[in-house]
Amino acid sequence: MQNQDTAPATGWRQSLSTLNIRQFRWLMASNAAFFLALQGQVLTRTFLAWELTQEEMSLAYINIAFAIPMLVFSLLGGAMSDRIERRKLVMIGQALLVANECFILALLIFDSLAFWNLLMAGMVAGAVIPFIMPARTALVYNVVGSSKLGSAMAVSSGIINLSRVLGPAMMGFAISLYSTVGAYMIAVVLFSASVICMLGINRNKNQHGNAVKAKLSQDVIQGIAYVKTSRPLLICIIFGLIPTLLAMPFQNFLVIFADQVWAVGERGLGLLMGLSGLGGVLGSVWIAQRGERTDRTKLMALSGLMFGVLLIVFSLTANFYLALIPLVLANACASASQTLNNTAAQLLVDDSQRGRMSSFMMMAFGLTPLGVLPMAYLAQYIGVQWATVIACIALVFIIVIFYMQSRTLKTLDQAVQEKLSQSSAQSDPN
Repeated sequence: MQNQDTAPATGWRQSLSTLNIRQFRWLMASNAAFFLALQGQVLTRTFLAWELTQEEMSLAYINIAFAIPMLVFSLLGGAMSDRIERRKLVMIGQALLVANECFILALLIFDSLAFWNLLMAGMVAGAVIPFIMPARTALVYNVVGSSKLGSAMAVSSGIINLSRVLGPAMMGFAISLYSTVGAYMIAVVLFSASVICMLGINRNKNQHGNAVKAKLSQDVIQGIAYVKTSRPLLICIIFGLIPTLLAMPFQNFLVIFADQVWAVGERGLGLLMGLSGLGGVLGSVWIAQRGERTDRTKLMALSGLMFGVLLIVFSLTANFYLALIPLVLANACASASQTLNNTAAQLLVDDSQRGRMSSFMMMAFGLTPLGVLPMAYLAQYIGVQWATVIACIALVFIIVIFYMQSRTLKTLDQAVQEKLSQSSAQSDPN
């Protein structure tokens, strides 16, 4: 691990200083390639599912096929990342994703793709990603340390959200010029590049978890027990689940907004998805400018609340171009809330449990596709606009009640500071 300056950083320039760490640069390059492919393929799979079926529920099915194995394997993937070398785990998982994309690419080339093939590929990806993501998240801390974690998480979040801009735009351009075959070729290249970039990171064997000889199932149970006994960490995880489960599934219905609400076609869909990602980037920049400030909780709750409010405005705006404004702002708020939440969680957890804790956060990502199901059901009967409004009203109501009733949430900043003080005391040889 690199030696870090303990003085608190402020400003975006200080956040970018984390890129002076060589291993962090390689990790971010790998993240950029990985998430460009991952986010871009969301558009490609959505486009293919809609093209093959022309049914709203097909969007739910394609996401459920992805979500169920992700939820099943999340805790197992987190436990694995605490037992074995994290870099190696990431590389193996991404190699499997390359093979999975090549399978669909071959079916497209030979004009043999069926909807059930997409479902199968989604299940494979959903089973592999839970082993990749916790290890990737844990590597950020291993590479930069606690003193620059907030800045590093903001940079990492910015890259992920930037991929939400460039990924769909890139795949939409590829589809318009070369059909979905071109999109899958690009995905294969990017996933392969992500594997190669991981070679720039040193072997990073977890010094705590690697010596454990217990069964993997016991590691999973220990991880669950750890989260249950750490109430601030549990509150972080629960708070992160709320917007992810209730409102974030709206991203999967942008194709319907583009087709049925505003009739703006494929270019409009690419614009909607691209500007959603741009909003996420702006949210990450906003949080990065705060540097390592320790007052996170109020802003986390407020930005989560504003995400729901702005998404309601987006859904009810009749003019397509005017609707883009609240869409960008809503995603900026969602990104800010998520980045603050993830940073607090990473600072609260012991490194020996970091992979398993990250797997709980990963479960939130896996629950997003499951949230598509009730929204798809509502969209069939009351339309996609009102389905989104109902989900956002529920989000706003739950966040307000949660913040008013949870003393642990209100004192989360204090809990983080106490954890950092304990960690400093334990690492002090005197």
